[in-house]
Amino acid sequence: MPEPQLQKTIGLWSATTIVIGSVIGSSIFMKPATMAGQLGSPYLLIIVWTVAGLISIFGAMAFAELGTMFPETGGQYVYLQKTYGEFIAYLYGWGSIAVINTAAIAAIAFVCAEYAGDFIPLPHFALAVEHSIIFHVPMIGDILPLQNFGVKMLAIAIIMTLTIANYLSVRSGNAIQFISTLLKALALIILVFGILFSGKGSTENFIKNSASFNFNGWKIFVAFMAATTGAFAAYDGWNNLNMVAGEIKDPSKNITKSLLIGLFACIVIYVVVTLAYMYVLPIDAMAASPLVASDATAKVFGSAGGTMIAVLIVVSTFGATSVNLLANARVVFAMAESKSFFSWAGKIHPRFRTPGNSVLVLGIWSSLFVISGSFDILADMFIFMSWVFYGLVVLAVFILRKKMPSAARPYKVTGYPLVPLIFILFTSFYLVTTVYNDINNYASGKAPFINSVFGMLLTASGIPLFFYFRARSKN
Repeated sequence: MPEPQLQKTIGLWSATTIVIGSVIGSSIFMKPATMAGQLGSPYLLIIVWTVAGLISIFGAMAFAELGTMFPETGGQYVYLQKTYGEFIAYLYGWGSIAVINTAAIAAIAFVCAEYAGDFIPLPHFALAVEHSIIFHVPMIGDILPLQNFGVKMLAIAIIMTLTIANYLSVRSGNAIQFISTLLKALALIILVFGILFSGKGSTENFIKNSASFNFNGWKIFVAFMAATTGAFAAYDGWNNLNMVAGEIKDPSKNITKSLLIGLFACIVIYVVVTLAYMYVLPIDAMAASPLVASDATAKVFGSAGGTMIAVLIVVSTFGATSVNLLANARVVFAMAESKSFFSWAGKIHPRFRTPGNSVLVLGIWSSLFVISGSFDILADMFIFMSWVFYGLVVLAVFILRKKMPSAARPYKVTGYPLVPLIFILFTSFYLVTTVYNDINNYASGKAPFINSVFGMLLTASGIPLFFYFRARSKN
């Protein structure tokens, strides 16, 4: 009896919602405040969103070429394997399973549960326990399993509900993603039009710089790059589509179209939403706002604004949790198929035709991160490694053009070699400045570790397992 195969159930618009749903999480409700503080200029803020979006599109175009060359489930893992061999691919897969993807899922689900707690009564331990001295010990207090108990239990419930949905049916996972993305888009349209046509703001805010804005060229450049880093984080997730390439209908066309349509839509959304914030909040007020979306809506809708934003964040993060589970379980599946992970994780469910075991691995491991409470610390350390692998994947376009010149490429990067080269240069600059800033933060006592270096060490910690799986595959 032949082995069951993954079904091609993802069409163009479902694929596009995967891109949009992966990118738009909670960042747009908070990041503009940080970026406004760094830049002090409204028009520079819009330029940063646009530049970061275009650079992300450049990266997506490279991913599209590789995705149409190798329309296989696993995305980045497959491209790294084809280009650099099993070892580099394994390091990416290990980092993704161990922390990168699982910590991200845990963090997004936690934000979702935290805001859902505004509407759902959540259990918690007595104040005498929650406020005891042990909860205030630096670092240890951040990872105690009992802290924020109710929020964590709800976050785990969200993760496991979505895990079961993706285990039972790829279509149900797609449907959840599609509906949540539509609801998110509708809510953002209402938010933007409600603010911009309220008459309660000023168009002068679009051009009026902060009183502390410095026209010094070097300082503007440094501030611009710092804000661009934050914008890149907000655009992160577009690569999730390539993880499910083996389940996309007509991948040679739909991978490219959905990546480009999805990312262009995200640029427009980020720019228009930021303009809405600016309309009612001058740049200095934006910079001082802990939750800029809530403060902006409160100017127009009063106390109801906070409720609107809480609902929007819940919908947005719920969808983002779903799509991250849907897409990133495929990395586990691809690793198991190539015998770099436990073989049972690469089994396709005979009835549901889903990579069920890999979905369970990701869901359960993410839930354990929620309990530990350490996901934010670890996720910060692995952001650096994520960009190392982004750079390697885009570099693979150049290598494979030389290594496999006659291979079928249904889509070729427009503007090659300039477009992927620009992405690589931006990535290289980001990695160098990140290491520099991490060293300075450690030297000044602002951070307990050199995060980027620690991320590399944690990635390297999986090397013994690589040789274990290699030895097992030969037996």
